[in-house]
Formats: sequence, C-alpha cells, structure tokens
Amino acid sequence: MPDPERRTPAELEVRPDPALWTFLSRERRRARASVRWDGDATLGHVVQSLGIPLTEVGALRLAGREVSPQERPVPGTALAILPVDRPQDVPGATGFLLDVGLGTLARRLRVLGIDAAYRNDADDAELVRDGAAQRRIVLTQDRGLLMRRALWAGAHVRGDRPDDQLADVLDRFAPPLAPSTRCTACNGDLAPVAAEDVADRLEAGTRRTYAEFARCRSCGRVYWHGAHREGLERIVRAARAVVARRRG
Repeated sequence: MPDPERRTPAELEVRPDPALWTFLSRERRRARASVRWDGDATLGHVVQSLGIPLTEVGALRLAGREVSPQERPVPGTALAILPVDRPQDVPGATGFLLDVGLGTLARRLRVLGIDAAYRNDADDAELVRDGAAQRRIVLTQDRGLLMRRALWAGAHVRGDRPDDQLADVLDRFAPPLAPSTRCTACNGDLAPVAAEDVADRLEAGTRRTYAEFARCRSCGRVYWHGAHREGLERIVRAARAVVARRRG
C-alpha cells in the first residue's frame, strides 16, 4: 500500500533574476523555469539545487511576499530569486579571505590597502573555518565552497582576468581604499622607515634614486615607488572610479 505520509513531488515555478543566470544550466536560463519539489525541501535547498549559492541571493519572494530560505514552498505559487544588492554591507566583517585560485586578486586588493588574507595551501574546510573565526568574507569561484553550511560569509567572484575580478569585488562591496598601506606579500601593515634604517637591504642604485621607503611591520619587506609605479597607479585610479560610482 502507498505510504500516506509520503508526499507527491510537485512542480514549482522559479523566476531567477537575469543577474543570477550565470549559475544556471543553459536550459534554465530564462525568466521562468520549473523545478521538482519533493515536499520536504526548504526554499534554500530549492535555490541551491539550481546551482545558485545563497551567498548570491539578496531576497526570495514567494507570491510577492519576502520569505526566508528556511521556509517551504507553497505549491502553485512562483518563487522570485533576486540577487544581492550592491554595494553589499556585511556587518562585522573584518576583511576578505581568498581561495587558492585568486592569488593575483589578493595582491591587487592589498595594493589598494584592503585586508585580504590568502594562503595557497588552504583547503575548503580551512577556508570556511578561518573565515568564520576571523569574520572574513570568503572570496572564491567555487560554488561548492559557497554552499557549505558552516560558511560565515562568502561571495562568488566574477571574471577570468584579475582586472575584471577586482572590479567585481570593488563593485559588490565598495570597500574603503588606502593605497600603499599594506604589504602585497603577507598582508601586513606598512610603516614609513628612514632610508638609513633599511640601507643594507637596498641596491646601491635604489639608495641613490629614492628617498621615501616603507617597511612591513609583519615580514619586514621594504617598499618604495619604483619602476612599477605607473602600473600601480593605473590600478588605483580604476579602483577609485569603481568605488565612487557604486557609493554614488
């Protein structure tokens, strides 16, 4: 005999915002799509079954009413899935934590004085653990990582090129910028230092050519505005334009 407690699967209509279509399979990249619901799954499970991490969802609306991911669908109603509003404010966040594939992005963020922790040997479990312990937003292009329950805060980074990735992070979070204040190697704070105090770490030509130096408080690396200055200034100008536009 059929189990009276067993629920019959139902079709649900979902309406993902076009900004979220990048997470969907090709056949579902449309204004409306249907998914099967087993009667037990929450709205959050329905959304993630489509391939959309909840970190990328700003609001869920069921029949026009805003609902939480913990609620269950109502058969016969449509679920609208909206993207995160930009700029996104994450209360309590201390900075970012980047996964192994985003090392260049981490250095670009540090050039701008943005707190960007990075380890190229950290696995997903460590990233989730450290992000929660340090209250950092985990930046990644791994959707599976963003769907982990223990993740405190995270964001999918869009773009294949570092310039595009940086623009996406700046557009999404509009963080305050403080160029030339953070070590690009270890993320430590930079402090001005007298030339004579670091003379033994400089080439003779550098000592003759430059007068202003900074040193990382954590790793001791020495910085000065050298031949790479023009490229760094380009990054800073572009970053300021993105943040100013987003902040309005």
